[in-house]
Amino acid sequence: MRINLPTWLTLFRVALLPVMVVVFYWPFRGHNVTAAIVFVLAAVTDWFDGYLARRLNLTSAFGAFLDPVADKLMVAVTLFLLVESHRGGWPGIVMAVTAAVIVGREISISALREWMAEIGMRATVKVAFVGKLKTVMQMIALIVLIVQHDAEALRLYHVGEVLLVIAGILTIWSGLHYLRAAWPVLRNGTLPVGHGESEP
Repeated sequence: MRINLPTWLTLFRVALLPVMVVVFYWPFRGHNVTAAIVFVLAAVTDWFDGYLARRLNLTSAFGAFLDPVADKLMVAVTLFLLVESHRGGWPGIVMAVTAAVIVGREISISALREWMAEIGMRATVKVAFVGKLKTVMQMIALIVLIVQHDAEALRLYHVGEVLLVIAGILTIWSGLHYLRAAWPVLRNGTLPVGHGESEP
């Protein structure tokens, strides 16, 4: 299998995740800002690999599989870091619930898209504008929270919390959008002719 440039960028994004985790916990001056820079670099590669794939027509089956996996890993790992390092009480509960909503939505929609693809109806659950808005809000919130996770006196941490909750609400909204798009098939209760249930 030949790996093209966009796929190498996606693999690089995955490789940046353990780097971000180490930097996030390493107690050196400016470790939070450095971790945020690593996160931003990963997010930039997410945009750039897609741009190159479209611009240079360098698409591949492996790249199409790996890109969304890398995106979800990046968000999930970052959320786990923030939830683990978050203070207790109601703010901690809100953070944990919001993270669970976001990760749970990603798992559910990925499963829905895979199932719809198996029955030849993947286009029915294509990415909507609200999903893109959710992603932008989510990325901004995560960057702010990484930078401010040990510097709450600057108050920007609370801005990040609010942005993440908004992203969580948009996550539910976009999830309902995808579910509504797929609902006619789900409500019907039967698969199109020639399609059986997938193996567990």
